Amino acid sequence: MSQESSHRVAMIVDAGSNPFELGVATELFGLRRPELGRPWYDFTLCAPGPVVMHAGMFTMSDVPGLEAVERADTVIVPNRPDPEHDPSPEVLRAIGAAAARGARLVSFCTGAFALAAAGVLDGRRATTHWRWAEPFRARFPAVRLEPDVLFVDDGDVLTAAGSAAALDLGLHLIRRDHGAEIANAVGRRLVFAVHRDGGQRQFVERPVPEIPDTSLAPVLAWAQERLDRPLTVAGLAARAGVSPATLHRRFQHELGTTPLAWLTAERVALACRLIENGELRLDAVARASGLGTTANLRARLRHQTGLSPSAYRARFARA
Repeated sequence: MSQESSHRVAMIVDAGSNPFELGVATELFGLRRPELGRPWYDFTLCAPGPVVMHAGMFTMSDVPGLEAVERADTVIVPNRPDPEHDPSPEVLRAIGAAAARGARLVSFCTGAFALAAAGVLDGRRATTHWRWAEPFRARFPAVRLEPDVLFVDDGDVLTAAGSAAALDLGLHLIRRDHGAEIANAVGRRLVFAVHRDGGQRQFVERPVPEIPDTSLAPVLAWAQERLDRPLTVAGLAARAGVSPATLHRRFQHELGTTPLAWLTAERVALACRLIENGELRLDAVARASGLGTTANLRARLRHQTGLSPSAYRARFARA
């Protein structure tokens, strides 16, 4: 299959932009991935002119101008080294114009300040780095800030918290566009094996995490191999050699979620993979994933992804 793509992604670079987020976007959307066997993104950087990056690390020049934003389906806005100072007026105009024509808008870390300054976040859900949550609230009270999550998917506007959360949100976008199998393949290429629960509808499969307390890792792997069987919190606790209360505390501390919520998310992720790989019988998917009944499968899938099984199959199943 050709690697040409009709989905254009433009990342705006402005004075003081952080090279890390630029590298994340380039890695996720800009690298060719012929091993996936499907069209990928048409990615470009753009800027209002030569740009001195964060802390004067280097100057970026010879990239397309902001006219690239006019053709983009997804626009990644610049983060701010000092969020109290807005991007240049031409950058704000480009963001506002992209929102007006219905482009998908994305911010990483303090990039939410750029979206809000452009006037596209009023009345909408968003997040930003925890360090800047209170200044953001004070300056943009009309935005429904959610400071305790890794990212927020508000449809056509998506915001990530800290710099590393750009990876979480980027993989989520790939999951939305291409399905769980492709997103997981990209995650493996990145060796991104950290379980990070942001409390949102995160489609990306969460592999066994590398965590400081290694007592959880074996029980997670054990449970993932037995999702088609009855599993309980008490059973997981017994396998880990701890009480259910201790298991709850460790899950909250290490993974930011409860054992039952983690188990349900893993079952739904398995159900998604089965549907993507061509299993047409919902009762078989429900049994193999441990969700039990087709009614529970439908309810859990819609809760996690916002889609019914038939809609999920139509969007993500392999040809």
